[in-house]
Amino acid sequence: MSTVIKVENLAKQYRLGQVGTGSLAHDVNRWWHRLRGNEDPYLKIGEENDRTAKGGSEYVWALKDINFEVQEGEVLGIIGRNGAGKSTLLKILSRTTTPTKGSVKIKGRIASLLEVGTGFHPELSGRENIFLNGAILGMTKQEIKRKFDEIVDFAGVERYIDTPVKRYSSGMYVRLAFGVAAHLEPEILIVDEVLAVGDAEFQKKALGKMKDVSEKDGRTVFVVSHNIDAVSAICTKGLLLQNGMISTHGELAEVIADYYKEFRKEGVIIQKDAGWLVYKKLENIHQKIYSISDPLEIKFSLQNLKNQNLKLKIDIAIFNEADQMIIHSRSDFNDEVYHLSANSDHVFLYKISDVFLSPGDYFFTLYVYSPDEEILWLDKIPAFSINANKDNVYLKSIKSIIVPNFSLSMSNNNI
Repeated sequence: MSTVIKVENLAKQYRLGQVGTGSLAHDVNRWWHRLRGNEDPYLKIGEENDRTAKGGSEYVWALKDINFEVQEGEVLGIIGRNGAGKSTLLKILSRTTTPTKGSVKIKGRIASLLEVGTGFHPELSGRENIFLNGAILGMTKQEIKRKFDEIVDFAGVERYIDTPVKRYSSGMYVRLAFGVAAHLEPEILIVDEVLAVGDAEFQKKALGKMKDVSEKDGRTVFVVSHNIDAVSAICTKGLLLQNGMISTHGELAEVIADYYKEFRKEGVIIQKDAGWLVYKKLENIHQKIYSISDPLEIKFSLQNLKNQNLKLKIDIAIFNEADQMIIHSRSDFNDEVYHLSANSDHVFLYKISDVFLSPGDYFFTLYVYSPDEEILWLDKIPAFSINANKDNVYLKSIKSIIVPNFSLSMSNNNI
């Protein structure tokens, strides 16, 4: 496969709160440095693109030190938090904005869908906009005519094809715009988050079309989306942006795992403790690794410091890397009550079987309560990892909550 896009030392700088350079003094200073063959002085003072922190400079690097290559037929998923630089990167690749530094080498014709109604004239009908967009993309009138019926059928707007697009809903806009971009045979297709506007039926069609464009036609596709399930369904490679810089680039599973790790770093850990019930890990469970079909075990201790016996209920939930609850075991399911004797240490062994989980890291939440009060709540404790061997593929996250065959046994040890 040949390289269709090569990005080298790419950077984009903006001045906050301003359009353009912002002042005559800055323009003159830039001109004077350029005249003497020196670098733009304002490229040295920009700060990292962290939207959550207040900086001291009026210049910010929306992108910095971006280097990657994309091969023909590759579907690259670009992910990251809001403000990470994803849309800026796509605009540079689409040539709707220019980089501050670096270069982008592109082989082939690009079709971009960066926002709702890109390239559409609101006063023109859907039919006229198809021909207008096709002409902008470099297609002849005959080529557009040949694809016209296929585009209209895909978009599902046949009844309104001669209506001005200003009367279209945002979903109809996206349907038609995507239909034009995908069917007029560009070598490179760039799609931003706009697919989120469409309904479920259209998203399914659009994802299938992007997959066909890549696998059958050998064309290259860039996809930016916060829908990680959609990205994992169609993309072959991934690129994670963080504060305007590449954090991870390569295998999709690795990129998605790093994406979720960033969110977990910012997560709020709930740790509500009554003070007289002490939780202890009995082994280094976060390093325990299982294969896909192994029964799982989590071992912990609850220490009752009160001088009285207790009757408690215990709930345990297992979460995956995407922070989705996939297993929920509740005492209410089997009317189980645990009797903790006074001044005693109680060891619990939580076992689950017949559960086939995708490779990755897993976390558990422990919730201890009585009929009268909430006693202990520990959230997202690292629990175990599922090993991925060469025969396993990265599976999509399980969304349904399941109650497997589980047991929670208890033994007493006097303090």
